[in-house]
Amino acid sequence: KSTISINIASAFSSIGKKVGILDADIHGPSVPHMLGLKGKPEVNENKKIVPFEYKNIKVMSIGFLVNEDQPVVWRGPMVHSAIKQMATDTDWGELDILIIDMPPGTGDAQITVSQHLPLNGAVIVSTPQPVALNDAIKAIGMFKKVDIDILGIIENMSYLLLKDGSKENIFGENGAKEMSNKLNIEFIYEIPLDKEIRESSDNGIPFVFKDTDSPIKDIFISSARAIDKILKSKS
Repeated sequence: KSTISINIASAFSSIGKKVGILDADIHGPSVPHMLGLKGKPEVNENKKIVPFEYKNIKVMSIGFLVNEDQPVVWRGPMVHSAIKQMATDTDWGELDILIIDMPPGTGDAQITVSQHLPLNGAVIVSTPQPVALNDAIKAIGMFKKVDIDILGIIENMSYLLLKDGSKENIFGENGAKEMSNKLNIEFIYEIPLDKEIRESSDNGIPFVFKDTDSPIKDIFISSARAIDKILKSKS
């Protein structure tokens, strides 16, 4: 999900949007590593946190506030407080879109974000695997309970593209697409399983910003345009 969040944010930036990304995974923040960012944020004269920037994307994460190898062993109230503070006490400036990267499941982070931040909607990310789809269905149910629109579903690691151009469905086939049809939720895109995506994340460079002619870059950009179109249709 973090890989998708980072690359969708990068895609939005590449099409001219002013973008921010908030890493709400308090216990496992990976956004700083995926963007190659380190250090502690500064505080401006208005006592607001100055977010880090990566290619004009404004970034905030608990990973900037704790040591990289320090586990965050916090209970619900502290998780709630940290997310709320990062969201409201950060000087985001003027943004067209703020993407919130959330951990898997339906825990404290999801509840805090859905109840205390003015969300336009949620994008569900799932592999085609039935076990993953079960978690996605629970997440959809939770967002609906708190009246958050489901903007659509992205199927991650949808298939492995082989050298001969054929596809290998390692985690199953069309799972998220079939779920979206069943639940009457828009299906946004399939993101293939690709070694280059993993390598770019590990190296702190979003795949969208890599110098590559891979069609996957276009998939991320098309996904961002699709999400933008959905948001405009709901405004």
